[in-house]
Amino acid sequence: MLRSSETIDRLFQRQQGTLPDTFGVRPLSIEEGRMSMEMTVAPWMMAPNGYLHAASQVMLADTCAGYATLAHLPEGAKGFTTLELKSNFLGTAKEGVLTVEAVAEHMGRTTQIWSATVVDASGRKLSLFRCSQIILW
Repeated sequence: MLRSSETIDRLFQRQQGTLPDTFGVRPLSIEEGRMSMEMTVAPWMMAPNGYLHAASQVMLADTCAGYATLAHLPEGAKGFTTLELKSNFLGTAKEGVLTVEAVAEHMGRTTQIWSATVVDASGRKLSLFRCSQIILW
């Protein structure tokens, strides 16, 4: 269940001075079982081959899934940590805005599983991401 205390503004404030803040990640929306964010590609995010570094896409997807987990923690839970994450890369980018949407696959008392899709400004899928989170009590 979505915690009413975890608003977009609250999640954005939480990231100040952290890796997502450095990458310019912007939360867009959050609702029951779903969250979206965006990030503008910058030259320093590139791999030596001149394309967006894979870790930049993973960071965006993982941040979205992590914020979504935080916003959906069961009552009384102290936090969470990632058990596993996986990405399949379908494409890359050199510029523009990337958007990610994370969707809950499972929200249990002890674990949550989230899938996320990263797309470019034209809607082309760049990566598919999945993570398993363990809830800390």
